[in-house]
Amino acid sequence: MANQVKKVTARAPVNIAVIKYWGKNDEKLITPINNSISATLSIDDLCATTTISISPMYQADQFWLNGEEQTISENKRLSHCLQKFRALKSEIKDHLKIESHNNFPTAAGLASSAAGYACLISALGSLFGISDSKQLSILARQGSGSACRSVYGGFVEWFAGNDSETSFAAQIVDENHWPSLRVIILIVNDKEKDVPSTSAMKRSVETSELIRHRAENVVPERCKKMREAIKTKDFEKFAELTMKDSNQFHAIAQDTYPPVRYMNDVSWSIVSLIHGYNDFVGSTKVAYTFDAGPNAVLFMEEDQVGKFMIAVNHFFPINQLDCLFRGQPIPKETINQGMIDYLSKKINIKEDSLKGIIYTKIGCGPKIAAQESN
Repeated sequence: MANQVKKVTARAPVNIAVIKYWGKNDEKLITPINNSISATLSIDDLCATTTISISPMYQADQFWLNGEEQTISENKRLSHCLQKFRALKSEIKDHLKIESHNNFPTAAGLASSAAGYACLISALGSLFGISDSKQLSILARQGSGSACRSVYGGFVEWFAGNDSETSFAAQIVDENHWPSLRVIILIVNDKEKDVPSTSAMKRSVETSELIRHRAENVVPERCKKMREAIKTKDFEKFAELTMKDSNQFHAIAQDTYPPVRYMNDVSWSIVSLIHGYNDFVGSTKVAYTFDAGPNAVLFMEEDQVGKFMIAVNHFFPINQLDCLFRGQPIPKETINQGMIDYLSKKINIKEDSLKGIIYTKIGCGPKIAAQESN
């Protein structure tokens, strides 16, 4: 029918790298200099939602992000993704209307572009009849590198590969493998970062002496150990690898010329809190990782959440009414005064330094929420 409109709505998750992607071998194809491993977060708490409609009535492609229309021709990666799909399905000539929004701060170090492009590719795949996960991962990568990992749930590894066809993501374990693992995100800053990841990592590749050493001599063995820790649910090993890799990534950012500083004083206070908490309990119970921003992503087993959040609420009290709280209810625990006294020797109280808290878990990959023709 000449006036038919086909519409698909998809939801896709955020992923958080525990072995970081930082640096490209090919800027155009977005192939990385090293493998990376990530955890996919629950789609119920953090997600991008994209609705795409296609019709012969539409005069041109149009795109809206968080309610604001964007010029597609100015977005080279989006244009490239649409061209790739049309090349695969050359018989489809009609134009598209794309509406996408995130339910979390965009561009604040919470992998918004990864969720957004994974969502776009999943919706386009459903609309164009492309369902092969590997192919969708390759297509998502060309929109935003980390997006290839959000095509899957659970824990995921992105293989650097030698070219576009060998650089894709694959699932290590699904979202049901480690049911007791929990994730807490402490939002330190919900504004757009000063130095975008794309330009910063390009600068790192060009100027950092540490980045190649990491890619060639550290990451291969670290990925091997991380895969094993995930498969055996060895939290202490998982936590150590996660924190060391986060530290090394930010060391490379500092080794970049001019240097890039993503973590701020509040971020470093959170690091001190976590190491202090682990020292107090006598083993590694909480792990941190920071992407290209000041926000802390924390991993722990479910039985630690209430105990650890007592420390967070004491040292980072929130009085603001406009803070973001999302996710599962946080378990209540009795205050451990001995813990507070111990940690007080290491860090100071930073009132209203957090913009929000998200409590979530490992989740599934993209979902098609609705599909219709009219």
